[in-house]
Parts: sequence; C-alpha cells; structure tokens
Amino acid sequence: MGVAKYIKDERGQIKEVTYQSGIKIKPSYGPEDLERAGFSYEKDLGAPGEYPFTRSLHPQSYRSRAWTTRQYTGFGTPEETNERFKLMIANGQNGLNVAFDLPTQMGYDSDHPLAQGEVGRVGMAIDSLKDFETAFAGIPLDRIGSGLTINAVATIMMAMYQAVAEKFGYSKDQISVTPQNDILKEMIGRGAWIYPVEHGVRLVGDSIAYAVKELPKSNPVSICGYHIRESGATPAQEIAYAFEIAKAYIDNVTARGIAPEAFVGRFSFNFNVYGNMWEQIAKFRAARKLWAKMLKNEYGVTDKKNLFLRGLFGGGGSGLTKEQPENNIMRGAYYALGAALSGAQTTALCSFDEAYTIPTPRSALLSLRTLELLMDEVGMRDTVDPLAGSYFVETLTLEMEEKILEEMQAVQSLGGMVACISNGLIQRKISRQAYEFEKGLQAGVYKKVGLSSALTDKISGKEPDQTNVELHAHNEKWAETSCANLKELRATRDGQAVANSLAALEKAAKGSDNVMPYLVNCCHAYATVGEMAGVFRQVFGEWNEPEFY
Repeated sequence: MGVAKYIKDERGQIKEVTYQSGIKIKPSYGPEDLERAGFSYEKDLGAPGEYPFTRSLHPQSYRSRAWTTRQYTGFGTPEETNERFKLMIANGQNGLNVAFDLPTQMGYDSDHPLAQGEVGRVGMAIDSLKDFETAFAGIPLDRIGSGLTINAVATIMMAMYQAVAEKFGYSKDQISVTPQNDILKEMIGRGAWIYPVEHGVRLVGDSIAYAVKELPKSNPVSICGYHIRESGATPAQEIAYAFEIAKAYIDNVTARGIAPEAFVGRFSFNFNVYGNMWEQIAKFRAARKLWAKMLKNEYGVTDKKNLFLRGLFGGGGSGLTKEQPENNIMRGAYYALGAALSGAQTTALCSFDEAYTIPTPRSALLSLRTLELLMDEVGMRDTVDPLAGSYFVETLTLEMEEKILEEMQAVQSLGGMVACISNGLIQRKISRQAYEFEKGLQAGVYKKVGLSSALTDKISGKEPDQTNVELHAHNEKWAETSCANLKELRATRDGQAVANSLAALEKAAKGSDNVMPYLVNCCHAYATVGEMAGVFRQVFGEWNEPEFY
C-alpha cells in the first residue's frame, strides 16, 4: 500500500522524491549513473528472451502474442457465474480468473451456520462437483485456461476441476488450471487460512507433486505477492516475500525426492501494479532477473523455460477510491500501461466500481476494453521493452534489485519464511507499515487524487460529492438455492461411495500419501467441499494465529 512521498517547497516545486521501497529519485539520470551502479548490458539486461530475462521472456514478446486477459469473475450461484464467464469470453477474454465466496474459501458448505449471509456475496458458492458442472458448462476447457482464486481448499478445487473436465469428456492432459494455492501469503496478509502452517504447506506440496505426474498443462501454485502488497508491504517486500514463500514450497517438494527442474517451471505468480508506475516497472524487470538467477544459482535449474518468471501482473485494488470512482477508470488504464511496459504475460484490472461492489458487466467490459486499447491502438505491441536502455529505468531496476535482495536476506536471517510466519514477525511488520501509511494518507503526506479533497470536506463538515454507482446487491435467494441443491444432492448421491472416499482421504491425510488422488475420487463421488475440508480439519486441526499486536 502506498505511493511515492513528495517533499515540495513553498512554491510547489518538488525538492525530494522517495519511493515506497526506500529508493530516492534524482531529478535526472545519465550514463554516469549506470556506470556508478556497475551496469552491464550482458549481465543486467541482455537480448529479449535471453537470460536473465530482464527485458522479456520471449524474443518477440507482444509482437508474437498479446498478453492474456483474465478479469476476476464470479458471484452468486454457479448459474449466474457461468453467464458472466460466457459474456467475458464472447467479448474477447481468453482466460478465466474465478472468484469463490467466503464459505467456499473457508471450507464450509452453504448450509453451514457460519455461511449465513455470505453465500455468493464475494464470489460464487461451490459446494460439490454438481456446482462445477453448472459453472463450467459450455466452456471449452481444452482451450480456456482457468485460474482459481482459492487457497486453504485449493487442493479440493484443483481436484474438482480435474473431475469436472473428466465428466465433460476432457482428459486431464488437456486441461490448464492454476489454483492460487498460496497458503503462506494468506497467513501474512489475507486471513483465509484454515490449517496449521506445516499442514498447509504439505497440501501445497501435494498439489505440486501431483501436477508434475498427472496434470502436464496445469500450474499447481500461483504465489501471490499481490495480497501481501495490499496488506502493507512495499513493492520490494512484495517480490522478496513472494520469492521466500516460493523457496519454502520448493524445499517441501524437493524433500520428497523431486528435483526442482521438474516443477519450478510450473510455478506462476500474481503481482500488484498499484503505486508509482516507474517503481512498478522496475520491480517487475528486477523480479524476472532475480527469479532466474535464484533458480539457476541456488537450485541448479538449467532449462531456459524453467527459469521464466510467469504470472499475472494486475489488479491495483489498493489504488481505488470510493470517492470520485470514475477516477478509477483512469487509474486502471495507467496500471495496465505499467504492466504492459514491464512485460506482463497476463494481466487483469480491478474495475472502477470495485471499491463499492462486485463489478457490473459494464465495468468489467470497460476494464477489458482498456487492455485491448493498449494492445491495438496505443502501441504496446510495437516493440519489445521500449524502456530498455533508459538511464532512469535501468538505474532504478538495479536499485530495486538491491532492495529486494536486502528484504530476502532479512527473512533468511530470521530463519526463513515459514518461521517468520509461524511466529508472526512478517505479519507484525507489514501491519505496522499499513498503519503508518494510512496515518500518512490522513495527514496528507501521501496523496490520492479525489480522496484528499474528500478528507478536507469531511473535516470541514461539507457534504462530499455523491457519485452514483450501480450496486450489486446480495441476494438471499442464492443461499436458498444453494442449500436446496445441497439437500437434493445428499438425498440422491451414493452415500456409501461418499463415506468410502472420505475414509480413504482421512487415511491418506493421517499418513504420508499424496491426498490429491483421494480428493479426485471424493469429488467424483459428490462429496461436498465442507465434508472434504472437514476431514482435514479433523486430522490437522486449525491454526491459531500468533498474538503480535
């Protein structure tokens, strides 16, 4: 969370600029800055598509293929979400980014008491394979890849996606599914965790090991610096913490006897574009280089494609304001520009009304059109890495690389990411930063256009400008429909097959077997999300967050 800090004199001239990662910006840059930083074309930049991939992953970049668009989509019932999927695909979207409601994220069925009032509110309600059959009906799963924004129960949803594909006649070799599946970032910044740290990491490891053998086109984890950034991390910390989380997952899987070369190429990332555009561009360029260098030097990875930093750069939710929400349309365009200039493979924008509500079809399509404008009218596909060689951008990229490494070394000195999360050190640090930023925002140290004037009006007692936004009201009938469907499912499914599949899952969870094949069987038997997650709750217990305030 944060924007650059500007110090101005009494005439409004900028005297000092400091980016949130702590980098101070000079008024101008020249060749002497690159010389001072020890810049080398071969070592630090290189040809497009060549190690260390600072400029791009592919020699032709967007000239050979435009970035993938994946607007975050899902609400209410599977029927309604299916309609939105088809609307976005019909209008040019070439991948799905699926939102689940909170009960689903927390492993509760829609009729659980804790689900009351939340069914379908912030994503679609999924209780069983029946719901996936409805949600993905008519979607060509061999041509449309799906990102599943789910974490604590990501193994369940990954298994369910395989099961629905098989139900529709696709083989598991044809499908591409990317569950977010990053439980450590949930424990840092978002809160949708269930099981203790070691068991959460074990489930991530199970999904990676399973994908290596059974799902050749799928990406079993999307490490999510995005939510860490939204929670208060600086851009440098966003990358550093994401990489340290990745190392925790790599170490878990290699301990099973699987070489990093066999699976790290299947990792993807989800990063945020909110903030100063130049800082974001430098962040992504430095991240591509550091990821490749880390895999090569620390894990012995040699295959070129396995060194790629792949993922989605987008969103920018923290940048949005409820005040003057139309400003968010422009913000989204600039975030998309930053993602394009930094070489994003895939991107998605937060729609302008997301500070209020689930995006309407109109706002979701505006975000999609924004991305298309950059591709087809503005010129972002004309040449690879148009900023390459800029004295400013190259110097800033080197400085960002240093900041990221400093943050990574700080985590390593404290015992690694798993230890830092278990004892609450990382959570405490970024919570404090978020608090300090909010204080700075309220005090005018940082500025958000439209928000600062609204704060002034509030202090002076003036009525702020009201802007009409079409709200996406929560519908209690979603819960009624989901609960009725659950009741029918339980009455018509083969109860013995469900019991047998859940018993086998429990045995696997208590032992060392990979749980994924057992989850696929549970899904085919129409066990519910709550039942499968409940087995893990019984075996693993639940995590008690450390007290650190």
